[in-house]
Order: sequence, then C-alpha cells, then structure tokens
Amino acid sequence: MLLSTLACSLMLTATPSAANPLLAPWAGPYGGVPPFDQVRVEQFKPALEAAMAAKLADVHAIASDPRPATFENTIAALERSGRMLDRVQAVFDVFGSTLSTPEYQVVETEMAPRLAALRDRVFQDEQLFARIQVVYGTRATARLTPEQQRLAWYVQNAFVRAGARLDAAGKQRVAAVNQRLASLFTAFSQNVLAEEGSQTLVLDKEADLDGLSPSYRAAAAGAAAARGLKGQWVVLNTRSSIEPFLATSTRRPLREQAWRMFVSRADHGDAHDNKKIVTEILALRGERARLLGYPTHAHWRTEDSMARTPERADALMAAVWPAAVARVGEEVADMQAVANREGARLTIEPWDYRFYAEKVRKAKYDLDQDEVKPYLQLEQLRQGMFWVAGQLLDLHFIPASGVPVPHPDVRVWEVRDGSGKQVGLWYFDPYARPGKRSGAWMNAYRNQERFEREITTIVSNNANFVKGAPGQPVLIGWDDAETLFHEFGHALHGLCSNVSYPSLSGTSVDSDYVEFPSQLLERWLATPELLERFARHARTGQPMPRALLAKIEKAARFNQGFATTEYLASALVDMRLHLATDPAVDPAAFERQALAAIGMPSQIVMRHRLPHFSHLFADDGYSAGYYSYLWADTLAADAFEAFTEGKGPYDAAVARRLKDHVFSVGNTVDPVEGYRAFRGRDAGVGALMRRRGFPEPKAPPGPATPGGAPAKAPARP
Repeated sequence: MLLSTLACSLMLTATPSAANPLLAPWAGPYGGVPPFDQVRVEQFKPALEAAMAAKLADVHAIASDPRPATFENTIAALERSGRMLDRVQAVFDVFGSTLSTPEYQVVETEMAPRLAALRDRVFQDEQLFARIQVVYGTRATARLTPEQQRLAWYVQNAFVRAGARLDAAGKQRVAAVNQRLASLFTAFSQNVLAEEGSQTLVLDKEADLDGLSPSYRAAAAGAAAARGLKGQWVVLNTRSSIEPFLATSTRRPLREQAWRMFVSRADHGDAHDNKKIVTEILALRGERARLLGYPTHAHWRTEDSMARTPERADALMAAVWPAAVARVGEEVADMQAVANREGARLTIEPWDYRFYAEKVRKAKYDLDQDEVKPYLQLEQLRQGMFWVAGQLLDLHFIPASGVPVPHPDVRVWEVRDGSGKQVGLWYFDPYARPGKRSGAWMNAYRNQERFEREITTIVSNNANFVKGAPGQPVLIGWDDAETLFHEFGHALHGLCSNVSYPSLSGTSVDSDYVEFPSQLLERWLATPELLERFARHARTGQPMPRALLAKIEKAARFNQGFATTEYLASALVDMRLHLATDPAVDPAAFERQALAAIGMPSQIVMRHRLPHFSHLFADDGYSAGYYSYLWADTLAADAFEAFTEGKGPYDAAVARRLKDHVFSVGNTVDPVEGYRAFRGRDAGVGALMRRRGFPEPKAPPGPATPGGAPAKAPARP
C-alpha cells in the first residue's frame, strides 16, 4: 500500500532525536504547553519529518484494519491520529507568523509542499475512504450521537471535496496542484513580509511631525531608535502605523508618500513583486476546481459555507454596495467643503480621506479622535475585554505562571469558568516587530476536546501595535480598539468550546460563520458600561466624561460609506476574480477593470490590493470568501438587536442563549440551525443597514439573506 511505503521512507530519513523538544508531548502546567523556550529553527525539519511519518503510520493502521469499519475504529481513530504532527505544526506556524527569520523561511519553503503532499496522501487513500463511506452510510442506524453523525458527515465531505472520488490520474494532478500552491502561498507571504519589514517612511525634522499626537511621535521615535536612526522618526509599513498617520498628519506630501508605500506593497516589479504569483495561483485554483467537478474555484469554496453558492454571496453584497457608494458621495462632498473653506485648493484624493474625515467628524459631531485616543489605553482595554468576557460568558482571566512564550512581549493568562474550572490559556502578542506579519489575528495552538479525556484549548491573539517608550501607555485609535475586540471574539469562540471531537471544536465552522462571534463582540466596545469603567485618561486616570460618551454614540454611523466601500470593493473583486475562467489573469488589469465595472469611487482604494491580499493568496482560507465579513456582520447586527430588544447589551438571558447555541457548539450543529436556535428566526439585512445608517432595501434580497436555506443545497445532517 502506498501509505505504508511512504511512511517507511519517511521514517528512514526522519530518525527523531531524543533531544528535539518538538517531538515530545507538551509538558508543564495547564495540561501541557508549547515548549517555546526550547525550540530552535534547525529542529523544525527533522521534527516535521518524524511527525509526518507518524501520521502516515497512524493512517495506514486505520486503513488496513481487518475489522469491519465502525465509527470508533475509523472516524474516532482519525481524530486521535497525528497528535505529534498537530503539536509540531502549531509551533511551526507560530514561528511563521511572528518569528519569521531568513533561516526559518528556508525551512518553510521546503516543508510547505511536503505538508501539502502529506494531506493529499491521506485524502486520496482508497482503503481509508472506503471505510469512511461505510461509516457515513450507516450513521443513521449505528446508534451514533448527533455529534458523531455530524463528524461522520464532516469527514466524508472533506474527503470528497479533496478529490477522494477522482481516478488515479485526477488524484495525481490534484496533488501536484496542491503542492505547487503551497509553495506559491509561502512565497507570496514571504514577499509581503519582506516589503513590510524593509519599507518605512523616515521623518527627519520636527516639522514633519505636525498634527501627530504626542503618543504617536513617541512611538515613531522608538521605532527609529530600534533601527539605529537617532533623532529621527519612523512610520512603519503596517496598518496600525499608517492609518493614524493618514488621519492626523498635516503634511499632505508625506501623507501621499505613506499611502503609496502602504497600498503598493509587493507591487514594484522587483524580486518581491507578487503579481506573477497571483496569476499562477488563480490558474491552478481554476484547474483544481474543474478537476473536482466545479465550474470555478468560487463554486468549490462557497459550497462548503453558509452561502452555499457564489450567487447568494454576491446578492448580499449587491444589496449593500449602492447604499455604501452613495454615502461615499455624501462624505466626499462634506470633506471637499471643509477643504474649500480652509482654502486648501485641492481635490480630495485617497491620502486625504482620513485626514478630512476627521475634520468633518469634529465639525458635525464636535468629536475629535485626538480627544478620544488618550482614553484608549491598550492595557485598560485588555482589562475591559476580560470584564466583558466575565459578564457575557462567565469566563475569567488569571495571569499564568511558568508558561514559556515565543517572545518576551508575549504574556499568558489562564482562563476559568464561573465554577473555577480551567477552560484554556490565552496568549497575547500585541506589538509589531521584524519577522512578524502585519495585521491582527487569532490562533488556536490546541483545540478543546473530550472524547478520550478532557483537553482544554490554547488560543492566542496577535496584533501589530507600535510599542511605546518604556513606562508609557500604548494609546490606540478607535478602529484599532474595534479590531482588538474583534480578534478577542475569535478567542472567546475557542475558549467557550464544549464539544467532544477536535475537528468540530471552537472556530472550526463555516468560513462565513466564523466571523460572526468576532464581529458581534466589537459591539461591546462602545457600550457605556465598559467605557465608563475602562476608558481612563492616560495622564489623569479619570474616566471618559459622559459628554464624550454621548458624542461617540451620536457619531457611531459616521464614515460608514468609506468603511463599507473600502471593504466591499475587496470582497467583490475577490468573488469576480475567482469566478473568472481566464487561465492567465493579469492582476493589475483585472483589479482596474473590476473596480471600474462596479463604480468604485476614485477617492478610495480596496482595503487589500491584490499583490498583498494575504486573505486570498497566503492560503486558500478566504479565497472567494472575503464576503464572509459582510455575511457575518449581517448576523452580528441582527444578533445584537436581540440584546437591545431585551434588557440591554448585558442581558444575562440573551447572553446565555448566545453561549449555548453559538459560542460553545463549534461545528456540532449546522450554523443555520445554531443561529435559529439563538435568535428564533433567520437574519435579514435590515439590522445591518440600520447599524450602518443606510436606507433599507424596499424588498429583502431573498436567498442572499444569511440563514435562509437555498434550494438544492448539498445534504447536511
């Protein structure tokens, strides 16, 4: 058998060293923790090879089992297989996203296609798939629990979608495509990381700082000092550094320079240019989709989502786009009027939008973000997130001790429920540094499970805030504060998980449902109960005045045209890109033409341009799925109205339903049914439009409404 031969081959080349800490079960407190303090980059390749061999041996034993296939000896056995590989990859991936040195990237480049090949060897094993089909076919009569039936469907569906039913030639080609894609994804990510790490805007005179807040100046001076640029200031090429600069710098030429640096990442026609990589990724995705029996990559991706078809996702976007663009027109008119009154003699350009938006905000709502920012201390907001988790979900955070961390900036908390039971660990890695990818994200180092024994989850939140001077609080903008709460929502989704099998645990849900809990949690940032407690002035320690709270609430819908259009343009281009059948797409031309076709306002660019759109091209994760944020926000807007229709944002009864039917169930139930159990009905677009201050459609978009079941949907348990 092929798996047996491959496993033996790998074992011959992967004799594990007893000294390699990556190969041992995690030891230490809290059910074991990753041995970050012992790991060196040179240990990854032998550890991965040994773990891959062990995984193949596990799978061979399951596939060749002479006993009739049952849930326990096939599906459950697959769940417990490859534990070593899970542990090694968890640490490997942390290094890839937060400690990516040149030495690490050499290993990553070599091992990414080999890991993809391993995955295909498992999914393409005929004996194994035959056993899975037996279990799946008898799931209704085998006295399985509902969760076990769901898992049997989940595994069978994953194998079919990966090509388990293809002939030998088809399987071989799909495997080759996946290996090449893994290499391209790695190259794409490394190019973006290189651009973000090597390109900065250096300010060398005091006049260049005009308009920047004292906290931003201090952080920029710290970034310069870290680069040996004494007496200068550095604007990093990350969103958390660029956006505040664009919003406050009075130096228009510098704003344009910073904006162009940021939006042109990996788009310079040099060694780090990603356009050719994007073209090849798109061609390979299209070929793979056709091999698997789908018209396009978009059809393959959306089938395994709440939307189920590209048309349903597109219909939701089409319902929102006209209102968003119309609002942009109003916003630009307001900004141009301010510029004209000030005698600026300019036409609003993309590098002006945030700057003049702040002037309009101040004029219309008497709200100045510089007035708000001193109250948004990172550490105070972290404590606020903990408080919300306690109020809503009965989760409580205690500083953990004796836990190794991958970098000195990382801190760890133990998480317990109201009874004092440990439910997991939360790692927090908030600051930008060389070798760390930009943006913000949540990771699960270990999923919760209990089918053999109780195993608690380990999750992390990661961000790229600019670290302040020693002893000085880190102040962040409102948008960054919302992102902080968003990613914490993902972490809470993992920490609340209460299921038996790891494949169905935590955030392992449909791609357009996974953003629902995180986008919902953003709503609690603006609640007066939180801001009164945790929005404390960095200098005086005083709580945010009620008058300022009122201004924030009044301005809640401000600039929604920009925010929605910037995001939605990226989502629309993503979907059109993956519906295209041209085998040789020119990314630059496609981006221009697609934006022109949808009527993109000239004062805005896509939130993520194609050469650095990591959601799409660092892996398959959000490809043809960037619409998911809008789909999930439709659910989130509707779900928050369940609180406001009740006793308010901290209504205990509504929070209990939310935890029971959304946060704790993972993928053990269909998300459509999970949402209905929480809300009592499907979600429409009305709440979303109300939240953004857009006029509601005269008629709902019908089948695009999240939650509604489409006709001819693929069978699910």
